[in-house]
Amino acid sequence: MQTVTYREALNQAMVEEMQRDGNVFLIGEEVGEYNGPYKVSEGMLDRFGPLRVVDTPISESAFTGLAIGAAMTGLRPIVEFMSFNFSLVAFDQIVSNAAKTLYMSNGQFPIPLVMRGPGGPAAQVSSQHSNCLESLYSNIPGLKLIMPSNAYDAKGLLKSAIRDDNPVIFIENELLYGDAQEIPDEEYTLPIGVGEVKREGQDVTLVAYGRMLHLAAEAGEVLAKEEIGVELIDPRTIKPLDLDILADSVRKTHRMVIVEEGHRFGGVGAEIADQVYGACFDDLDAPIRRVTASENPLPYAKNIEAASLPSVAGIVEAVKAVLYRAS
Repeated sequence: MQTVTYREALNQAMVEEMQRDGNVFLIGEEVGEYNGPYKVSEGMLDRFGPLRVVDTPISESAFTGLAIGAAMTGLRPIVEFMSFNFSLVAFDQIVSNAAKTLYMSNGQFPIPLVMRGPGGPAAQVSSQHSNCLESLYSNIPGLKLIMPSNAYDAKGLLKSAIRDDNPVIFIENELLYGDAQEIPDEEYTLPIGVGEVKREGQDVTLVAYGRMLHLAAEAGEVLAKEEIGVELIDPRTIKPLDLDILADSVRKTHRMVIVEEGHRFGGVGAEIADQVYGACFDDLDAPIRRVTASENPLPYAKNIEAASLPSVAGIVEAVKAVLYRAS
């Protein structure tokens, strides 16, 4: 085993896949000479050269379109967005071209493309750099969407995403980049579309992904001291969603709370709740509860930012609410 940070796990995944397959290349702003804005691509330019680690101008639409065209010819690009907020500049390329080309070409042109980078709130980066875009991209047919919560998952899922013949949105969080974890020395991959039970419990199913998984885990510890058994589930991939693991848990606990960093209206949690209601409505002893950000652009001020986002206390309150409703 080796202990690596989240960013180092991503780096290992890209290096290993570029060594394995000469068609894989990385493209984006500052990914080469600067070693990546968050140092995720550190050392890759020296290892692979400027034809496979490509620094670009500040033009997300242009380099995303270039990558889509490259994928149509059989290459396997990894596009790094300095922030997933900036992917909105390339939104038409992603939605109209990356997601639709396989269908529009009657299967002639697969798009083996990974679009990755940090998304969601960080620490006082304010409204225009704090968008949670997973609900937006998960609404687009043709795109897969992955949001790993830890280094082990990040490496295994990124390797699988690079090997996938479909366009994959891979959203990280810059507040997780420094988190360290033991992962295997040997190569491994993780299947896309398979969630994981992080903690077993009997009283309530708690669902969270990305950075929110860590807040949910803290809430689980708090609730355990009150002898409330939380079953914590990390979907790991938003689309495709592992409904089976969620439904199996609800059939055991009969209650569910969903935590997401994005806004309530049209959020990923709404889709998860809808699918769980459809699969096991009669197994629920209380309505599903959601913990989300408040409905406002994220403020810069630290105290108001904290008040706008999910918290451990808010998760604990939601869990107790579904338990009291059922009693």
